Amino acid sequence: VQLQACGGGLVQAGGSLRLSCATSGGTFIGFGTGWFRQTPGKEREFVAAVSRSGSVTYYADSVKGRFTISGDNTKNTVYLQMNSLKPEDTAVYYCAADSFPKVVAGVGIEHWGQGTQVTVSS
Repeated sequence: VQLQACGGGLVQAGGSLRLSCATSGGTFIGFGTGWFRQTPGKEREFVAAVSRSGSVTYYADSVKGRFTISGDNTKNTVYLQMNSLKPEDTAVYYCAADSFPKVVAGVGIEHWGQGTQVTVSS
């Protein structure tokens, strides 16, 4: 599975961005896709995940109510709509894919996309 992430950029606090993660190479039953983020000197942290069907989603407490993850299986793309952005959301965002439990747990994930920088100015 190959992942291609895009959509990062510079935005003012309170603004919005939408990240996209295009997947190729096939999926499987129980597949899930998620977003993680990392800032210098810190470990990569879980942001959100969605099941292949799109019926199940999980969010980190820090983004609940502000971020929405969704998938379009016709385009093999997963989106992360980020609203009400805060300076603390500044990070490199990575999309990842594997079995849904692995993505939610953030452990043992095999497939990662390249990062996309999100910078939120105050």
